[in-house]
Amino acid sequence: MPSVSVFGAGGYTGALSAHLLDRHPSFRLTALTGRSDVGRRLDDLYPHYRVPLVLEQLDLDRHAAVDAAIVAYPHGAAAELVVELRRRGVRVVDLSADFRLRDVGVYEEWYRVHPEPALVAEAVYGLPEHYREEIRGADLVANPGCFPTAALLALAPLARAGLLQDVVIDGKSGVSGAGRAATEKTHFVTVDENTSAYSVPRHRHRPEIEQELAVLGPEVKVTFTAHLLPLDQGELVSCYVTAPAANAADLEALYRAEYEAEPFIELVATPPGVRDVRETNICRISVHRDGPTGRVVVFAVIDNLWKGAASQAVQNLNLMFGRPEGEGIS
Repeated sequence: MPSVSVFGAGGYTGALSAHLLDRHPSFRLTALTGRSDVGRRLDDLYPHYRVPLVLEQLDLDRHAAVDAAIVAYPHGAAAELVVELRRRGVRVVDLSADFRLRDVGVYEEWYRVHPEPALVAEAVYGLPEHYREEIRGADLVANPGCFPTAALLALAPLARAGLLQDVVIDGKSGVSGAGRAATEKTHFVTVDENTSAYSVPRHRHRPEIEQELAVLGPEVKVTFTAHLLPLDQGELVSCYVTAPAANAADLEALYRAEYEAEPFIELVATPPGVRDVRETNICRISVHRDGPTGRVVVFAVIDNLWKGAASQAVQNLNLMFGRPEGEGIS
């Protein structure tokens, strides 16, 4: 039974990763690390996860003596830890953005100077629906961002068919998408009964979306705007694509061909809501033709903490270690 440590288990995605691994039938959760919460048990910090392990100060000599790790550190801070883990032969799923962008120059334009650029080429982008076979043989998987996960699954069939021209993505997420530290500083009154856009006009997920769409088809520039919803978790992307050559029957066939064999993709006729997929690894998609405008409208919903982060990380671990893909997350 492979042993796993979760680094950064005090945050939302790290804590959920620990919860999923603690109940996983084929992995043994051996250690959790944290920073501000060192010495606290995870079931004290997050009672509903029922994980009776103490968050410890990072000690690589002990915590890296495992087969695999999930790293839930912030962007920039994750890369140095990932390098140390890989030097010790630990297979890693990284939840930060440090290894998602293949072009180091693009990463540095949107984030910061990359602390470990030499390792970028080793990483496999961790969207199983697109890179399943590569993930099976990977030692380092860069877990996608939550908005890119939903947007890429929504748009992939159109990209493969060369139907993407003008693309506008309207993303909406619950407050947990900002992370624990930011959420705890946000007053209830600022988000309750309110919706607002953020990171305008340069949201960091845009180059990630554009990079992966370009793998599937011709390069396309994307207009992406994120909005904060007064929800704890859940995410909806509404994608508007100029595709005058696509009719409704073609669209249905296109999406069925892409996803009929995918265990975590559900195609539905009516626009989905975030409650439809709460606390699951499922992405639910609905595609529509807007005849008068010549546009295609695609809706996709995920749970931003699950398929957008932690359960997708476990899905990737399952693939890396030859386990059934849905084990522990279905």
